[in-house]
Amino acid sequence: MDVLSIGETMVLFSPKTSGQLRYANDFSARIAGAESNTLIGLAKLGYQTSWISRVGNDELGAKIVSAVRGEGVDTTHVKQDKEASTGLFLKEKTNAQTSSIFYYRKDSAASKMTPKDIENIDVSDTKYLYLTGITPALSQSCEEAISTLLHKAKQKKVTIVFDPNIRKKLLDKTSGAEQIRKIIGLSDIVLPGKSEGDFLFDTTETTEISQRCRDLGAGTVVVKLGEKGAYYENKETSGFVDAYSVPYVVDPVGAGDGFAAGLLSGLLDGLAWKEAVKRACAMGALVTQVDGDIEGLPSREQLKIFMESNMQDDVNR
Repeated sequence: MDVLSIGETMVLFSPKTSGQLRYANDFSARIAGAESNTLIGLAKLGYQTSWISRVGNDELGAKIVSAVRGEGVDTTHVKQDKEASTGLFLKEKTNAQTSSIFYYRKDSAASKMTPKDIENIDVSDTKYLYLTGITPALSQSCEEAISTLLHKAKQKKVTIVFDPNIRKKLLDKTSGAEQIRKIIGLSDIVLPGKSEGDFLFDTTETTEISQRCRDLGAGTVVVKLGEKGAYYENKETSGFVDAYSVPYVVDPVGAGDGFAAGLLSGLLDGLAWKEAVKRACAMGALVTQVDGDIEGLPSREQLKIFMESNMQDDVNR
């Protein structure tokens, strides 16, 4: 397996019109989850990925598993919970610039994951373990499950990639920050953004965020800078990579997940750090141009064309 990950995927209900949710009558239903987004992005590029999770024994859970499996991700380690339901969330777009998210995930099936969900999983042949800060914040049992998985990965020398992916609605400023910092210290590669730097270290200065992560024990840090690109640093090399320009941003949600998929694909292909980060920036940019978390994730050919031309309005004939 190229990449293994664990996390919650929910069903997102989005109104087809802008304005307050109270006035919405028609909704679209899509799947959305940080970890599964990244795994799907990698699967679309031709890599072998596997997902650990729980869903409810309900129609929303069936929809999620069917969709993730249909995108080429292994779902062998996804369990159905007969006592807890699948999480969902609503997206309200009040105008072109402003969106609000309302989560209904408390006591969801995924929040009930425990170390028992991990104990029979063999990570020996896994190249990368990809984690985000969302999953351990779901519950105490999820935090323990992540700890168990980290221990297994460390034992088998699996490279650990961690995106803090701060969700302030899930985390207490003090205990939550400490939880995230602990995982950073156990990770080989960390992918913070400026907002994570502010939450974790009270700084938005790029190189300081990187240094603080490295001081905790991270080997390589890639700081995501949005429209300004990214900064990467380890003991051998460092540098800035420019962002790929896009005509306009349709939906920024999921760009970080695409970024992670691009970076991991570059590392799996043996690219140098600068080139891997370039690919990550390209994937992130592509995702922003399509409404939805996974709908903008490209095939390998689409990614190649985009990176070579950086002209998204061209027609591929």
